Amino acid sequence: KNTAPAIACGVIYSLCTTANTDRTMLVLTSDHIIKPLEQFRTDAAAAAALAAQERLTVFGIPPKNPDTGFGYIETVAGPQSFEVKSFREKPDQETAEQFLAAGRFYWNSGMFAFSSQFMLAEFHRHAPEVIAPFEKLTAPDKNAYRREQGLQILENWPGLDGAYRDTRAISFDYAIAEKCENTAMVRANFNWIDIGNWDEYARLLGNTGSEVYRSGATDCFVDSDIPVALAGVEGLIVTVRSGRDGGPPSVLILKKGESQRLREIVEQIKEAGRTELL
Repeated sequence: KNTAPAIACGVIYSLCTTANTDRTMLVLTSDHIIKPLEQFRTDAAAAAALAAQERLTVFGIPPKNPDTGFGYIETVAGPQSFEVKSFREKPDQETAEQFLAAGRFYWNSGMFAFSSQFMLAEFHRHAPEVIAPFEKLTAPDKNAYRREQGLQILENWPGLDGAYRDTRAISFDYAIAEKCENTAMVRANFNWIDIGNWDEYARLLGNTGSEVYRSGATDCFVDSDIPVALAGVEGLIVTVRSGRDGGPPSVLILKKGESQRLREIVEQIKEAGRTELL
């Protein structure tokens, strides 16, 4: 149901498990690669200091190119941080080039820091229908957890399924970030890679070990559980699932640099009632 319900759930979990004691919370995305860790800690500490001032703090990534696959943050330089003027949607190529040339736009990483009480108030102000179902939950019993590799993992939270069923599907940017009147940005000094699309996945993974035969085929990435032959093609991403793992057979053939077009394909698949393919 997108990112706003997930963050609302985390806020309520934090508050109900600490007798409503305020906490500084850090929202990260699982398909990002961040390093070096020490630099990230330094930037996270800067974000925590801003969050302690009752501010929503976002990590802005200095753009390396006019990328149309990211949302952007428009900033105004402040004395200690960047003030956020606006959040911008994923732009077309011309607009992305303008953003890059302006020098005050950053990629929106989707990573945030804030205090739990501040964010509770922001949800009540801007998106009460998102957080209300989670506010009905009570703290999980201590037996609802297991420990694995030093982490405490919540396995069962009574009422959580119903809360997710009743909440609204909306992104955190739409529900809160674009409406918040007290937002700051920390310029990310760490290295950041978003692997949320096939182009980045192919670039990072490189060789999958798939069985591939080529004739006149260059710059192609293949991830397949059956043999694939390529002839006279270039710049393709080819993924094949034969169905032998129990899932439905499916094939994706994508021109490199066109990952954003998959949004249209996903919508077509949903309209066709074939969500098992996603």
